[in-house]
Amino acid sequence: MVVGDASLDIDTLVIGAGPGGYVAAIRAAQLGQKVLIVDKSEVGGVCLNRGCIPSKALIAAAHQYESAKHGEAFGVTAENVKVDFSKTQEFKNSVVKKLTGGVAGLLKGNKVEVFNGECMFISENEARCFNEHESPRYRFKHCIIATGSRPIELKAFPFGGRIMSSTEALSLPEIPKSLVVIGGGYIGAELGQMFSKFGTKVTILEGLDTILNGFDPDMTKLVVKSMNKTGVEIITNAKAESAEQTDKDVTVKYSVNGETKEVTADYLLVTVGRRPNTDGDLGLDLVGIEMTDRGLVKVDHQGRTNKPNIFAIGDIVAGPALAHKASYEGKVAAEAISGHPSVVDYKVVPAVAFVDPECASVGYTEKEAKEKGYKAKAAKFPFAGNGRALSLNNPDGFVKLIFDEESQLVLGCHIAGIEASNLIAELGLAIEMGATLEDIALTIHAHPTLGEIVMETAELALGNPIHVIAPRK
Repeated sequence: MVVGDASLDIDTLVIGAGPGGYVAAIRAAQLGQKVLIVDKSEVGGVCLNRGCIPSKALIAAAHQYESAKHGEAFGVTAENVKVDFSKTQEFKNSVVKKLTGGVAGLLKGNKVEVFNGECMFISENEARCFNEHESPRYRFKHCIIATGSRPIELKAFPFGGRIMSSTEALSLPEIPKSLVVIGGGYIGAELGQMFSKFGTKVTILEGLDTILNGFDPDMTKLVVKSMNKTGVEIITNAKAESAEQTDKDVTVKYSVNGETKEVTADYLLVTVGRRPNTDGDLGLDLVGIEMTDRGLVKVDHQGRTNKPNIFAIGDIVAGPALAHKASYEGKVAAEAISGHPSVVDYKVVPAVAFVDPECASVGYTEKEAKEKGYKAKAAKFPFAGNGRALSLNNPDGFVKLIFDEESQLVLGCHIAGIEASNLIAELGLAIEMGATLEDIALTIHAHPTLGEIVMETAELALGNPIHVIAPRK
């Protein structure tokens, strides 16, 4: 591959093959660049292999199990419903394999060269890639760093044995009888609730006064109510202090209002956030890449670092650590390298928690909108007033629209309920396009669909709802 220690010339080096990196590589190749993408693990990154996709496959399996056990409302009953978790894991792995195989095919189809191994900068125009078999050097015109993030490991709770990160939790060979979760953010809440649906006794320890911090409080209440049905114990304002494990279980000590308590379970899952992968042997300091005190790479509106030919995207730059944001930034960086006037100019980034009921948000909360100077108001329409939700026997939930009272501009939306993750897309588009309440209300939505709830919420905000009684003015 390399004669002596000479460097191979490429146009663009992409470091990291997650949703940011592989999207950037494909877009750069489509624009005529000769691209090399490097990743020490499988293409698809954390999202496809150890995060978003496998977790949603297991969550779907948990919903399926719960539906099979509780179909009485539809007149459907089943006896001796059981879970073969090895087959559940096989299903999850098959989904991952299909998607990662698809991404590999897309890279190949777009003539992107893939190197499975690690990468280290030699200079701002040169890098060495290496694995067990080879260590070629590449001279590049541009580079896009997309190394992603990893679970934060706490000193008192080092990963290993019965103390897990989300990565290990997604690959458990059996359904645990009991599980303690430290951290009630979206990862802890999703996985904790998923295991509880399979029959695990789950205890969530959250340091704040609520789980799913950052989501609308009305949404969180619905999730807590649903979790209580499957026996999840949620302990808020809890400070986890230490853990002792044996070959059979782990005991966690924690305190609430100064009182020390403990809980024992088969496993401990620690989900307290993620750390950007910028502190390894990549050589960012050698090149002189400017960083923040949080370990994030400083970039401009195109993803460009202080080195004009080196870009950074995704979890290692400012903003929410979400796969869809990384993909968006990857496209922008690839296009900027090709001379296009692309910039990161989104108004909003949607956020979704795949709990039950699903929670999805985009744009401002009512409080945030008021702080920004808007004369903000909110309108809230229940899923219980929607025919499709009732026919699915899923009436719990609502759509809450945040809007400016004077201009009627849509400023935000918060949805809790079945398919919230899909419904939120319309509102992201609405905010990006500067839509008003009337724009949504006058758009015909198919019947009977959950999407009608969005239209009905806009009508409610305008004061002329059809399927609920308008509040007195």
